[in-house]
Amino acid sequence: MTKFPERVFSGMQPTDTLHLGNYLGAMVNWIAMQETHECVYCVVDLHAITVFQDPDQLANNIREVTAAYLACGLDPKRSIIFNQSQVHEHAELAWVFNCVARMGWLNRMTQFKEKAGKDRENASTGLFVYPNLMAADILVYKGTHVPVGEDQKQHLELSRDIAQKFNNDFAASIAAHGHGDQFFPLPEPMITGPATRVMSLRDGTKKMSKSDASEMSRIALTDDSDQIAQKIRKAKTDPEPLPSETKGLEGRPEAENLVGIFAALGGTTPDAVLKDHGGAQFSAFKPALAELAVARLSPIAAEMRRLLAEPGHVDAVLADGAERARAIAAPIMRDVKDVVGLLRAG
Repeated sequence: MTKFPERVFSGMQPTDTLHLGNYLGAMVNWIAMQETHECVYCVVDLHAITVFQDPDQLANNIREVTAAYLACGLDPKRSIIFNQSQVHEHAELAWVFNCVARMGWLNRMTQFKEKAGKDRENASTGLFVYPNLMAADILVYKGTHVPVGEDQKQHLELSRDIAQKFNNDFAASIAAHGHGDQFFPLPEPMITGPATRVMSLRDGTKKMSKSDASEMSRIALTDDSDQIAQKIRKAKTDPEPLPSETKGLEGRPEAENLVGIFAALGGTTPDAVLKDHGGAQFSAFKPALAELAVARLSPIAAEMRRLLAEPGHVDAVLADGAERARAIAAPIMRDVKDVVGLLRAG
């Protein structure tokens, strides 16, 4: 069986300001992976336009998400950081995958049903085939590992199905062109980290989200110290004191969420947090959480402001990353065309 070198791929959409959930659920892992893996981190702007985006706002958001990547600790010298639309091979491979994936597979995607809602006939076709582009994002680099949240796990499973079907459909051509018994790896999910599901500060049963109408539901990475403290102070809680062990958090989603955030920001465990704060009222716990959150997050906001004041530097990081990404993607896409039977120049 063909052995593929390990390569991590992941990305975030530039649809709004990144928040605490993005940081703890993904970014902390991405930063750590730079030490152990070859990493490709993308601002997935082609995914963003599956629903209408104001063009000027989209351009600003691309730079802001890139600034967040850098401010959080992604190193453009160790990782490849770029925006998706600068590497046309993503879109080329996505079209090939549109012709490999089956309608039945896409019809089962729960996220399309959630995003399209009751008016699915009015949803863009891009939103429907979004998972095929996600597969292309990963596989155009022959990515082997993908750090994802639980809500993206179904899409990654589809990426594996598409890779497997391509390998099966073109098995003879893959072998004839000297690519062994598999052209694409079957990418593995990496669902790890201190807080893979950070919940809303207004409703502990819902995931923290950029699309929530209430800004008080999330801590944005651009929030200053006062905003962070205010949002934690006003976070929804219940009247009971904190328990002394995690079992006591069952049925208390808001309490569980705040304890989990404290543990993740402090690099510890919920058990350790409750050992120190068990029996305390939220009136005492929230100030401690706010102090910790401000200490961890306000330097990120400050660095983002500095970077966004230098858009030329951010654009240069993206351009350099795109060139390095294309150096990997272009030969793979040329090989795809050979395997599929598409004639190409040169």
